[in-house]
Amino acid sequence: MSQNKRELASTFSPADIESPLYEKWIAAGYFTADNTSDKEPYTIVIPPPNVTGSLHIGHALDHTLQDVLIRMKRMKGFETLWLPGMDHAGIATQNVVEKQLAAQGKSRHDLGREEFVKKVWEWKAESGGAILGQMRRLGESVDWSREAFTMDANGIKAVPTIFKKLYDADLIYRAERIINWCTRCLTALSDIEVEHSDVEGEFVSVRYGDGDQQITVATTRPETMLGDGAVAVHPDDPRYKHMVGTQVLLPLANRMIPIIADELVDPDFGTGAVKVTGAHDPNDFEMATRHGIDMPIIMNEHGVMANSGTQFDGMDRFDARKAVVAELKAQGRVVAEKRPYLHSVGHCSRCDTTVEPRLSMQWFVRVAPLAKAAGDAVREGRVKIEPKELEPRYFDWVDNMHDWCISRQLWWGHQIPVWYGPNGEVLVLGPDEKAPAGYVQDPDVLDTWFSSALWPFSTLGWPADTDDLKKFYPTSVLVTGYD
Repeated sequence: MSQNKRELASTFSPADIESPLYEKWIAAGYFTADNTSDKEPYTIVIPPPNVTGSLHIGHALDHTLQDVLIRMKRMKGFETLWLPGMDHAGIATQNVVEKQLAAQGKSRHDLGREEFVKKVWEWKAESGGAILGQMRRLGESVDWSREAFTMDANGIKAVPTIFKKLYDADLIYRAERIINWCTRCLTALSDIEVEHSDVEGEFVSVRYGDGDQQITVATTRPETMLGDGAVAVHPDDPRYKHMVGTQVLLPLANRMIPIIADELVDPDFGTGAVKVTGAHDPNDFEMATRHGIDMPIIMNEHGVMANSGTQFDGMDRFDARKAVVAELKAQGRVVAEKRPYLHSVGHCSRCDTTVEPRLSMQWFVRVAPLAKAAGDAVREGRVKIEPKELEPRYFDWVDNMHDWCISRQLWWGHQIPVWYGPNGEVLVLGPDEKAPAGYVQDPDVLDTWFSSALWPFSTLGWPADTDDLKKFYPTSVLVTGYD
C-alpha cells in the first residue's frame, strides 16, 4: 500500500472535520460584514444569552432560524451582519461566584465590592461564555470580529448616556414603591425573575375590634397584619356600609386603624373585608396611596420581623406567621381556618426563595410613553410581528405595562450613574463626567435588561456615530422563543 493512502476510519467523527472547516471559514472572512459595502444591509443581533448559560435545544432551534435567514440573505446579495455576544447577567453571575465563595466559607462582604467584582471578571474569563463555544460547534455564521458584551467598553459608555437622557426627559425617577424582594439574594427582582407556583398555605379569618365595633378579615399572611394601616371593604357592600369612616382595633399591635371603602375589594372573596398592609402588598399599596393610609414597614430585608413594636420582632417571617396565629387563637380572635389552602406564591427564579413584596426606595423608568411608542410602531406597520396572530399577545404586554424598577442591590453590573452630595444634592452624570469632591455614587446597579435593551445599537458603536451604526441600524429582524 502506498504511503499516501490512508485507511478509511471505521466511524465518522464530525468534530474532526467540522471544527477545522469552521475555523477556515472564519479565517477567510466569509461571515465578516463590510460597512463600506454598497449592498443593501440585513442585520440580526443575537438576543444576548447569559454569560452563565449553555445552549439547550430551544437555543439551537432559535439560532438555526437566524442562521437560515442570514445565509439566505447573504446568498441573495445582501450585506449581512449577524452579531454575537453575551449578557453579563447580573444576579445570575453574582450568584455563581457567591456560591464559590460560600464553599470557601466566605461571602462577598469579606472581599469588599472592588475585590468581589474583580473575582467575577476572573470567573468570566475562565468559565464564562461556554455558550459561544457551542455556537461555534453549531457552525453559526456570525461575525466574530464584532463580538460584544453588555459590560464591554462601549456598553460602559452607552449605559450612562441613555440613563442621563432618560433622566433629563423625566423618564427615570427615584421613588418608594412596592417591589419584588428576594430575602436571600437581598435585591429587588423584576416580574420575570419571579416564578409563581401553587403552594399549600393557610387562609385565616381574624376578628378585628370588639363588641359592636368588630369586623372579620381573612388573610394568607397573618404575620403582616402587624403592619396594617386600615381595613377595606367594597363601597357597595351592605354588610359594612355603616362602618366605613369608623375605626377598629388592630389585634396584637393594639392600635386603632380606619375602615375605608375601595372598589378594588372583591365583596365575594373571603369575608368581603381585607387588611390593608401598604408596605407589604402591591394591591394594598395602591389602596393605601389612594386613601393616605399609613404604611409601616414591619419586616427587614432578611425577612425578619422588625419595628412592629410587638413580641414578634426578631422572628423569621414564617416563624412569626405561626406565632401570630397561635397568639390570636389564645385571644379568641381566630374565627375560621382553612388548611391546606392552595394559592399562588412567587419565588425567586435564581434561588427559589419565597419573594416578599416590599416597600423600598428604588429607581424606575416611566414606561407609558415608551410603551406607547412600541405599540404604535406595530400598529402603524413600521414593525411587523410574525406570525400575525401573536400581535394581541404583544399588545397585551405593551398596553398594560407598569413602571419598570431598574435598580438592583447587587455589586456585579452597571453601577447607577447617580451621585449624592453632602447636602442631599442629586447629580446624574454621563460617561465622561466626574462628580465633585465629597459626592458618593449610588451603590446599586442597573437591572441586566437595562443594558441589554440597548443591544441593537450599543453593539454597533452608539453613542458614537459609527460607520457600523449608519450601515446596519436599524436591525432587520429579531428571532425570539415563545415566552
